[in-house]
Amino acid sequence: MIALTFAGFWPSYFGPLLRGEAARPWLIHLHGAVFVGWMALLLIEVILVSMGRVRQHRTIGNIGMVYGCLVFITGVIAAFAGPFLHVRNGEWSLDHAAGFLLISLRAITVFGSFFVAAMAYRRKPELHKRLILLATVALLFAPVGRLNPPVFLAVWLAPVLIAMLHDRVKRGRIHRVFVLGFVVLIVGFTPVVLWESESYLRVGRTLLGIFLTIVAPQPCR
Repeated sequence: MIALTFAGFWPSYFGPLLRGEAARPWLIHLHGAVFVGWMALLLIEVILVSMGRVRQHRTIGNIGMVYGCLVFITGVIAAFAGPFLHVRNGEWSLDHAAGFLLISLRAITVFGSFFVAAMAYRRKPELHKRLILLATVALLFAPVGRLNPPVFLAVWLAPVLIAMLHDRVKRGRIHRVFVLGFVVLIVGFTPVVLWESESYLRVGRTLLGIFLTIVAPQPCR
């Protein structure tokens, strides 16, 4: 998942950032830093458990509860700010921005749903760890989308598919959380199919229009 994140955002963000060429508003940099921090936190948590240091894992997990909320908040902000900046710079039409906005909101909403469930079941490791994995895969929609692989779903859902295979081999059956989560992710993918539908864009235009009115009252075309 970390590799997919860096591969997807390398051409447009991480590469230019290392070259000192990533001219982005501070909100976008904050969003990037928070999401990279989530991946780092996830890696640390996995390493601690693999070393048998469960107490430390749970201690850091308390920080993770707050951090997950930060991921959600900055994700929602970036979902609006990104399309707004592209419209303001004349790079996107309002319709394109509206479609992108709803897809971004879908991803962060699915993340939030899995994350809240993971926190509710944090005392049940078999449920908790699978829900955290599903929440993170929801976030991978953005970097994998930028890779534009020919088999998008297979690449995006690869971490879940690998985990399901692991369940099948080690446990003899796939955990019900993965089955339900897989369905939720697929259903959440539906808005991409509706990208150009008028009813879909109408909702996106309305939401983006409210944001544009608050941030930049001048008309955008």
